[in-house]
Amino acid sequence: MSITAEKTKELIAEYGGSNKNTGATEAQIAILTERIRNITDHLKTNKKDHSGRRGLIILVAKRRRLLNYLKKGSIQSYVDLIAKLGIRK
Repeated sequence: MSITAEKTKELIAEYGGSNKNTGATEAQIAILTERIRNITDHLKTNKKDHSGRRGLIILVAKRRRLLNYLKKGSIQSYVDLIAKLGIRK
């Protein structure tokens, strides 16, 4: 259900600018998006997993807060990121 370390490193390299920039807002949002997609797929087959559903809601809320922070700082990077990740506003 979680993402692998290799996938995390790929996302950090792609969205963080470098392999060491793990705290970049874009990298954090990309990692959360990948985790949300994995949990969503899990919940499609395990409909009664309510603790997983609660975790999903927490992750979506955290991603929303990070997106709002990014939108306040740079609207252009916000628009580029949601287009690149394929998430809606």
